[in-house]
Amino acid sequence: MPATISKIVQALEPSATLTMAAKAKELKAAGKTVYDFSVGEPDFTTPRHICDAATAAMNAGHTHYTPVGGIPELRAAVARQYRQRHGLEYSPQQVVVSNGAKHSLHNVFTVLCDPGDEVIIPAPYWVSYAELVKLTGARPVIVPTQEADDFKLLPAQLRAAVTPRTKILLICSPSNPTGSMYSPEELGELADVVIENDLLVVADEIYERLIYGDNRFASFATVRPGLAQRTITVNGVSKAYAMTGWRIGWTLSPAAVAKAMDGLQSQETSNPSSVSQYAAVAALEGPQECVDEMLAEFAQRREFVRGRIAELPGLSCAEMGGAFYAFINIQKHLGRKYAGRQVDNSTQWCLELLAQRNVATVMGSAFGAEGYARLSFATSLENLRAGFERIEAFLKSAASA
Repeated sequence: MPATISKIVQALEPSATLTMAAKAKELKAAGKTVYDFSVGEPDFTTPRHICDAATAAMNAGHTHYTPVGGIPELRAAVARQYRQRHGLEYSPQQVVVSNGAKHSLHNVFTVLCDPGDEVIIPAPYWVSYAELVKLTGARPVIVPTQEADDFKLLPAQLRAAVTPRTKILLICSPSNPTGSMYSPEELGELADVVIENDLLVVADEIYERLIYGDNRFASFATVRPGLAQRTITVNGVSKAYAMTGWRIGWTLSPAAVAKAMDGLQSQETSNPSSVSQYAAVAALEGPQECVDEMLAEFAQRREFVRGRIAELPGLSCAEMGGAFYAFINIQKHLGRKYAGRQVDNSTQWCLELLAQRNVATVMGSAFGAEGYARLSFATSLENLRAGFERIEAFLKSAASA
């Protein structure tokens, strides 16, 4: 009997960000100079004290299996951080450490969702959210938001999307792909709808340390009394500490949910990398100046990107309160020909920008928002300057269809 692929896996969409990054790497391998703004990965080297902690862990023999949900030192460090930064009380047993925040999200949806359950996801959304929900047999319910509202879900929209099958609201602030973030007051208004309808909340807070200007971050579980009992918070070290390759993420959740995720992980992957866990302890408990330095550099890049988008006719962008993305409205530049090739949607626009000008972005359709392109400014100002010159040339090359 020939091997057949399951229907649920056949229905999955591949990650558009990784697909565009792969295309960019192909061009680089062919000797092209490529300006790659596709992947959400800090371009900084992991800080030295974190790398030193990993070396020390290896030299000390910490290269074997650990408890499934993480070493006690890391689980305690995560719980301590949330107590100090947000006033939230979690025991170390309520922390489950996984192989990156994406794995954490998979654990959450797998233990909470049954076939037929509904998960409300505001769009634009990170490319993996809907696919991770689909893997459980649950249904992602996509609720479009508007650029005029900085792509934030409004309480009335949430209330209208709730059905008897709704189980979870997924919220990401600051947002990938838009960079928008909710104020504490806005989160509180959403929390009121959550409580009214007895929903659970999955709060992706991976970008919480990357906040600009006067914006105030609030962990969702803090904005109303009792929310911690219905909130699963997802976080990790990848973005704030430039540790994407170390693959360490975690959840903070009610004890019964944490126990279920620990049991699931014991059958799937066992523990995350032992060495990476010791490095993550050093990240959380060591000097934090490195985070401030990286944030200051991101802030400079953000200002440059905002300025260049404003200079280019027909482009617009919502407020980037956090993270390191610009979600650019390209609708006025669709329905045109670029070097004789008709471009009618965001996928065609991004592919032609890469093919003709060697600039890699990600199509808005992958994030549930046609007519936009995501640009990551987690790269040097030099690359951004050169890349925007090419974007400007690409826009000027367009001819009416």
